[in-house]
Amino acid sequence: MQADKQAVTRLIKTARGQLDGVLRMIEEDRYCLDIAGQLAAAQAILKKANREVLQAHLEHCVADAADSQNAREKIAELVDIFDKMTR
Repeated sequence: MQADKQAVTRLIKTARGQLDGVLRMIEEDRYCLDIAGQLAAAQAILKKANREVLQAHLEHCVADAADSQNAREKIAELVDIFDKMTR
């Protein structure tokens, strides 16, 4: 992985902490919109981590493939991941 591992790890650990908090909120029968807000916050952090990983992929893997005339394969991989992200 070419992304900043420390930054991605920090974001994932933060999201994990938020999800642990959401589980506690559910167990405590907290207000639905409070839970939804925390879920949205966790999703935003995961989205930021994914952006970091995808940006590094574009800057390194895809750029290297383009230099070696093998970009079509990397583009197909990106299309597949974008499809999964929008389902």
